[in-house]
Amino acid sequence: MGGPVGVGVVGAGAISRQYLDTLARLDAVRVVAVADRDAARARAAVSGRDGVEAVPVEALLADPRVDVVVNLTPPAGHAPVALAAVEAGKSVYVEKPLAVTASEARAVLAAAGGAGVRVGGAPDTVLGTGVQTARHAIDGGLIGPPTAATATFLCPGHESWHPDPDFYYTAGGGPLLDMGPYYVTALVTLLGPVTSVLGAGSTARPSRTIGSGPRAGATIPVEVFTHVTGVLTHASGALSTVTMSFDAVATRAEPIEVHGPAGSLIVPDPNGFDGDVLLRRLGGDGWVRLPVAAGYRLGGRGLGVADLMTAPTAAAARASGPLALHVLDVMESVLRSAAAGGGSVAVEAQVDRPAAVPLAGQPEPPLG
Repeated sequence: MGGPVGVGVVGAGAISRQYLDTLARLDAVRVVAVADRDAARARAAVSGRDGVEAVPVEALLADPRVDVVVNLTPPAGHAPVALAAVEAGKSVYVEKPLAVTASEARAVLAAAGGAGVRVGGAPDTVLGTGVQTARHAIDGGLIGPPTAATATFLCPGHESWHPDPDFYYTAGGGPLLDMGPYYVTALVTLLGPVTSVLGAGSTARPSRTIGSGPRAGATIPVEVFTHVTGVLTHASGALSTVTMSFDAVATRAEPIEVHGPAGSLIVPDPNGFDGDVLLRRLGGDGWVRLPVAAGYRLGGRGLGVADLMTAPTAAAARASGPLALHVLDVMESVLRSAAAGGGSVAVEAQVDRPAAVPLAGQPEPPLG
């Protein structure tokens, strides 16, 4: 494409500020419009942002300046808005998860393929120096062939701070679909795609009480597992254990650990772009911090949009739609196994391990 790629953002909730701030500093893209079903919220999101208009969703989709729609709606809106964008001839980048179900996500990818546009999906945090430096260490043989990994996220739930937490506890929500995309995407980036899973889940309470905002004190029903554990078998032979919970107070477990016969790695929080990667070698005296060796030094949500639109082909994008579908299918398969009382479930949506990110000082996609 000649010149900056035109970006339209649909959804002006809290996460939109991070996207808009990152996209504003990227030369490869230019935000031209923001839309939200709450017009006042859209106007607030564009306040102080020169050249960015607050418009209705229909106007954004019809705007010829918009090449890619960044879909930041709640999960239930991911597939409908993405399909509308594709129908309008726009590429689309979707917040995680790509859709509420893998079936919906497949429909989005099929429609995009027919229209000749691109689909990408969050998280793009795996493009930062944290996960990428860990990948560099794995690919360099510092721990030997990876054999196992653990990924852990435990908290009491989001209703204590979120004024409208309902969607966390309905279809498309829960700790695995909410936080799992960060961890599973990191595991696929580090160890390659997943071929099958085992799952178990539980629900500690039938309802939750909102702790902030105008609805504080109101109760909402819980319709999903609020504690999920999955065992993922990677095509490489490595086994990952994933634990995601809204039923715990706190944990001292590392976000991600990766183990091999020659060493072990501690990988920083995949909900962020950076952080220390620690290595302990077989026979070593302790943990050693590895120097930053790969990834974007200047991280920020929205890097995946630029990566998607400047990649030489859709398949070359690192935060691609097929990767987001694979991660969604992994999580859906874990939940399906859990609902059935355990047992192996094959992951149908397969994908190649995304390309590594060379060390980059500026937040522009280091292609090639």
